[in-house]
Amino acid sequence: MPFWIGCDNSDNDDDDDWAEDIINDIYPDIELNEEEPNDEAKKFYRLLQDLDKVVYPGCKTSKLDALVKLLYIKSVGRWSNKSFDMLLQVLKEILPNDSTLPESYYEAKRIIKDIGLSYDKIDACVKDCMLYWKEDENLDRCKICGLSRWKDDIRNGETKLRKNGKKIPVKTMRYFPLKPRLQRLFMSKKTSSLMRWHKEGRVDDGVMRHLADSPAWKTFDDVHKNFSSDPRNVRLGLASDGFQPFNHSKTSYSIWPVILIPYNLPPWMCMKEPNFILSTLIPGPDGPRDAIDVYLQPLIEELKDLWEVGVATFDVSTRQNFMLHASLLWTINDFPAYANLSGWSTKGKMACPCCNKDTCYLRLANCKKQCYMGHRRFLDSKHRWRKDKKKV
Repeated sequence: MPFWIGCDNSDNDDDDDWAEDIINDIYPDIELNEEEPNDEAKKFYRLLQDLDKVVYPGCKTSKLDALVKLLYIKSVGRWSNKSFDMLLQVLKEILPNDSTLPESYYEAKRIIKDIGLSYDKIDACVKDCMLYWKEDENLDRCKICGLSRWKDDIRNGETKLRKNGKKIPVKTMRYFPLKPRLQRLFMSKKTSSLMRWHKEGRVDDGVMRHLADSPAWKTFDDVHKNFSSDPRNVRLGLASDGFQPFNHSKTSYSIWPVILIPYNLPPWMCMKEPNFILSTLIPGPDGPRDAIDVYLQPLIEELKDLWEVGVATFDVSTRQNFMLHASLLWTINDFPAYANLSGWSTKGKMACPCCNKDTCYLRLANCKKQCYMGHRRFLDSKHRWRKDKKKV
């Protein structure tokens, strides 16, 4: 591992083209094909061609390899955009005139954006009332609570400004568009063929090995025959929960990632970390609680569009353009997060979403809390523990 990635200062020369290795891992076996690919595929092919260019004639380092290293150092060193621009200007003076390095941070970001690593910043109300998004993008105050969108200086009460003169928002979420990431799953021959595994590679012998063997999957296919007619249409799962991102556990902070899992892939791949799709990063310091639906608005809108309209996608394994559709089938979460995502209260008299009004509850007289002690009713009627009053 090279020194700029971690702590291990290895002398292995095989890591010189590590940026190219990363691209090949994400999009292996990409090939230009005879048919005319769509715009997204063309954009990525241009990236591959740009990847092959060296920084200058005679240099062993590719343009993208050098650029990713520089951007990583900028991030770790917390350089300003201006200082990064100054570095690029110095490098342009030192290197030969035909150097392929970009001239500014803006141009470098544009190159990285083509890889699919970009995200959208969306400001949010400090009380999680709304997003400053779409028709509300230019508002300065929340429509619901009336609080300011911008940070104020405690000393003079004026709005804080960055060095470039822009106002600083109180709260900002990061949203990673889903459509480009699903399209890129079909740009690789390896990945695109595996996205049909649930239909073409799965053994249907009644044994539960994959979610496609479940009654829920089969019922969904029976109800939505147009969707299930094309095995390339993507079934997704959603997982979300809060965690403390800082080393100091005493710091009160909770950030909520929202992750999507493509279940078209075989079971030994779909639950592996490299195949997870990060969708949303909900900022702290407190969790969104029931207001998580406010932050899920961009994802829900994109999922609705993927269900109803779809997105034009190029399948490199079949060399065909098709309309890709997607559906969210399941969520993965603990019980408190289940309450936030579903809107069902997991507290009080009807805490169980399955039992509903038949939930067996008991309110403790001293601590004024609800407890649920009716679990013995699930035992066999003749079980020796069913009426044992001494054992809990």
